[in-house]
Amino acid sequence: MLNLNLEPSRSSAVEPVWKVLVYDRFGQDIISPILSVPELRDMGVTLHLLLHSDRDPIPDVPAVYFVMPSEENVQRICQDLRNQLYESYYLNFISAVSRQRLEDMASAALQAGTVPQISKVFDQYLNFITLEDDMFTLRHSQNREAISYYAINRGDVQDSEMEASMDAIVDSLFSVFVTLGTVPIIRSPRGNAAEMVAEKLDKKLRENIRDSRNSLFTSDSLQAGQFSFQRPLLVILDRNLDLATPLHHTWTYQALAHDVLDLQLNRVMVEEPGGEKSPQGARPKKKAKSYDLNFTDKFWQSHKGSPFPEVAEAVQRELEEYRSQEDEVKRLKSVMGLEGEDEGAISMLSDNTAKLTSAVSSLPELLEKKRLIDMHTNIASALLDHIKVRKLDVYFEMEEKMMSKQSLDKSLMDMFSDPEAGSPEDKMRLFIIYFICSAQTMSDAEIDQYAVALQAANCDLAPLHYIKRWKAFTKMTAAPSQYGGGGTKTISMFSRLMNTGSEFVMEGVKNLVVKKHNLPVTRVADALIDNKSYQDTEDYRYFDPKMLRVTDSSIPRNRNPVQEAIVFIVGSGNYIEYQNLVDYVKGKSGGSIKRITYGCSELSNATLFLKQLAKLGTELH
Repeated sequence: MLNLNLEPSRSSAVEPVWKVLVYDRFGQDIISPILSVPELRDMGVTLHLLLHSDRDPIPDVPAVYFVMPSEENVQRICQDLRNQLYESYYLNFISAVSRQRLEDMASAALQAGTVPQISKVFDQYLNFITLEDDMFTLRHSQNREAISYYAINRGDVQDSEMEASMDAIVDSLFSVFVTLGTVPIIRSPRGNAAEMVAEKLDKKLRENIRDSRNSLFTSDSLQAGQFSFQRPLLVILDRNLDLATPLHHTWTYQALAHDVLDLQLNRVMVEEPGGEKSPQGARPKKKAKSYDLNFTDKFWQSHKGSPFPEVAEAVQRELEEYRSQEDEVKRLKSVMGLEGEDEGAISMLSDNTAKLTSAVSSLPELLEKKRLIDMHTNIASALLDHIKVRKLDVYFEMEEKMMSKQSLDKSLMDMFSDPEAGSPEDKMRLFIIYFICSAQTMSDAEIDQYAVALQAANCDLAPLHYIKRWKAFTKMTAAPSQYGGGGTKTISMFSRLMNTGSEFVMEGVKNLVVKKHNLPVTRVADALIDNKSYQDTEDYRYFDPKMLRVTDSSIPRNRNPVQEAIVFIVGSGNYIEYQNLVDYVKGKSGGSIKRITYGCSELSNATLFLKQLAKLGTELH
């Protein structure tokens, strides 16, 4: 698309065509996790501007538009054509543009006499945000209100609003499969939003396959290699399957960064402490710095799923390794400075020329390594501060025990009454998980007793009202068995980190190692992938858009082993479930499953999710 809709040429001698990129908020969210500004520049993009900003005419440059085909966007493009802003226009719509809007643009171009300048018009079917090779989300920032957990579960949601939300989700999922070039087999539970999405997506895929002239899934319209005989399994689940995990305090690097540091679209904001002292308990004045976490960062790729103590040790190891290399570079530089002083130096020089050449060539690499080490040191230090101030290790350990039905060694009341233990929000999350996972039903008197303690700790009780209603509605009798097998064990204190030269002062933080266990989402996926009989998935619906007749069955026709699966959550997704699925695939190295992609309609951390629950709870009262 950025190469003006032509295949990029393989030879590096070809200069890119300089161009302007014009996008809307959706386009910006889709591009930003994938391409950085220097990468855009390498592709010839000199300017990138928002569609609805004031843009000056640049009459001798082509413009690539990447926008949603909405009414206001199309009107603004018509205005650009009338004002003759650019030399030529390459219009790329994120999802399919309607005939009516194409006609509107055509008439605007005719009136302005700019028809020859419109070079290409494409439907790109890219209405989703790729965060990892195996993870996507549909919407971000302001755009996600319509498909959030709150929007779908509101008590007063109108049918028309619900239809619009479901259609938006289906449109994005359809884009995912057009991009993958495969038609999935779809499984979903009955009687919730996930079933609505499955039905609509099945219908949309079916209509597209039947329309042989315009089908996006014929072998001609796909590049070779994308078209494989193995069809992926799409498992569509509703967030209500498991409300404990989105609120869980976590212990792995990426999920912690999302929970604590506001990781958004692969960019994390770290607050660096200022000089001012602040009163006890309050956070000091800070300035924020942002870091990009991308797939070229090897440290991030290998450690984003590791427990925090391991990450801290790894950063420390990298730092020590870098320091030893840095001394080497300094030594070689000083050798070079000895030119023409004495013969000994010159004779040393000939031995060292080769060494120095390698040092000079590896200098940019070393500097990049240093930048990454500094970045991870800052991120890990910021996480460590939060862990210590909020006692996140204690929360994580208690919640893991609740989820795996082990007895707690510290009572909830002690946690609630301890002003040092975390924020009111942390306490609320802990109690909700306890309430969801408790084996026996709690009496109203018990709940009230806890509620008084939570109120005393300044907690907002609104989320609890909603969770009580939710628990009464859902058949939660089977829930306690859903989590099992988790838990943590504490191992010897951080061996490397307790030495005095370490960047990280880990005193008082537990070194917890997470035992491998499957979360509810992973369990359901596992049962459907391996065709296991599992009580929760017995009546899951089965859709195959390639079948001629629509049959309402739960019996999988296709008994072949699944090699690729996509697990999609309608509502809020999180990095905890994503990591759990990644670990599950790693653990199945001998099995048929090669890859699981995790998707969700929006990615929200516990803070955002708790806000949505609070809004739902407030509306009940």
